[in-house]
Amino acid sequence: MKIFFPRLFLIALSLLLAACSSTGPDKTTDWPPGKLYEEAKLELNTGNYQTALELYQKLSSRYPFGKYAKQGALDTAYAHWKNGDAGLALASLNQYNKLYPNQLGSDYALYLKGLINFNENKTLFSSFTGEDMAERDAEAGRLAFAAFKTLVEKYPSSAYVTDANRRMKFLRNVLGENEVHVARFYLRRNAFIAALNRCKVILSQYQGTPATEEALAIMFASYNAINLKTLADDTKRILEMNFPDSYYLVFAYDPSLRGGLPKSANRKTSTTWTDFNIFDALKNILPDGLITN
Repeated sequence: MKIFFPRLFLIALSLLLAACSSTGPDKTTDWPPGKLYEEAKLELNTGNYQTALELYQKLSSRYPFGKYAKQGALDTAYAHWKNGDAGLALASLNQYNKLYPNQLGSDYALYLKGLINFNENKTLFSSFTGEDMAERDAEAGRLAFAAFKTLVEKYPSSAYVTDANRRMKFLRNVLGENEVHVARFYLRRNAFIAALNRCKVILSQYQGTPATEEALAIMFASYNAINLKTLADDTKRILEMNFPDSYYLVFAYDPSLRGGLPKSANRKTSTTWTDFNIFDALKNILPDGLITN
């Protein structure tokens, strides 16, 4: 061992020095902010997100002020998201809002925040499989809705409002369905008051969504179960008035079944990923022209 150790040590040292020398000096050291930004944007547009992030980091640390830093901050959030790190993307957006509150680009920051949360839990939106939704987390959907709503209210002329409104409509359907799945979960376990409370949330917050019909059916079943016949009859009349062709007026509600109905009678929920066709709406979402202002 004494004979070979020095030789092995020299070999290891030479490999380490070779690796260091191969890295070489940082070619970006003297780059002005415009060049740093353009190179970062080029890497971003070609899908080299990690390289883009490294360049944006250099831009931020060397030139923390000015138009390139502002645009770079938004691009950094987008790059983190596309690189698979939604947490860092949202943190970057929060930092942007602190540095540039209510300035040009704030509408995009809200839009991107909504998009990130919108996509955070695709399993929630992909399809409802009849599983207990009490075990699913709809928080990302609620956060997305809140971001889009703030965007629409604060920046009604923004280029992102049309798509934000479209996503909000879809999210209302999804969140309403989430509530009705939880209500069905409670009804299945004879937790009638809890089921009624969930349905009241649907009627107050998600009225007009497809979930409304089933919510009324669950309320009717729950009131009957606890012998509140007057309230049950009132609920049935509301169901008849608003959904005269409802299968819930034909079949007894069965909480063990998806939708409470036989498969042949299930209503359309309009809450699947395919229904929304999200991918068409995700093209060209980077804000153009921000650095020229």
